[in-house]
Amino acid sequence: MILCAGKSEQFDFAQPIGIGMVESAVNLSRLFTQKKPDHVVFVGTAGSYGEKEIFEIIESRTAANVEQSFFAGDSYTPIDNVVSLSPQEWEQLQPARVASLHRSGSNPTDDKQLSSASRVSRETIVNSSNYITTNEAVWQHYRAQHIHIENMEFFAVMKTAQMYGIPAAGIFIVTNYCNKEAHEDFKKNHAEAMKRLSDYVKARATA
Repeated sequence: MILCAGKSEQFDFAQPIGIGMVESAVNLSRLFTQKKPDHVVFVGTAGSYGEKEIFEIIESRTAANVEQSFFAGDSYTPIDNVVSLSPQEWEQLQPARVASLHRSGSNPTDDKQLSSASRVSRETIVNSSNYITTNEAVWQHYRAQHIHIENMEFFAVMKTAQMYGIPAAGIFIVTNYCNKEAHEDFKKNHAEAMKRLSDYVKARATA
């Protein structure tokens, strides 16, 4: 099953689950109660902590929920703030090969076009929060923990799927850097990013 946030990020092959960690966790729990899929793949946009480039594609099996205050020693958490699919499950899932992808009738990008369009990273931790990072000073702290991008929903998706015993992973495209221009760059790059991500997922589904 393919999932997305919805509203401005909808795909003809994905089930919307809501924006942010609360909406996505609640709606995904309801969805899993009604129907338990063999696996789920979340697709969406992400902000970069400096290393990942605009329009870069990232496939991930690990999500984190680390707030900026943690790096300043201003907070702690009693919960497990990282959730990850095991390497064995990752190999079995192969999230880019989404066999359950709904065929929309449009022709996917061929491999030559795909490889020239974007560089793909497959070992990146994705951070989630209900707030968007706009402070470049914290980038170094996230990257020191091997966290390179942020997406609002992914931790909730991974945690909910884990609780239901469903393998989960994600495919993301970078729309902006996490700085003061984050929102403006997101709006400027969003349409192109959605097209590239849609083409990428459809192409990988037929590979």
